[in-house]
Amino acid sequence: MKLHYGFDEISQINWGSILPIIVPFLLVGFLLILIALVDLYRHRATRENVLLWTIVIVFFNTLGPILYFVIGRKDVNKHAIRNQ
Repeated sequence: MKLHYGFDEISQINWGSILPIIVPFLLVGFLLILIALVDLYRHRATRENVLLWTIVIVFFNTLGPILYFVIGRKDVNKHAIRNQ
């Protein structure tokens, strides 16, 4: 299998064998982005920096939603403690 292709050789790639590998990764990435955005906007009253998190989620495809779920959701705990 050839590892390096020129622009003129791209049309010779067998896309039928590559797509079943690539499509699940694209779907999981899109699903992560969608779930993160829905969660962010459902809880936008208790989240800090909603616009910043939206940009991170959308432009840093897979890493953005993961960062949001690890770091961004901690904003809820800060507000919940202040309101008690």
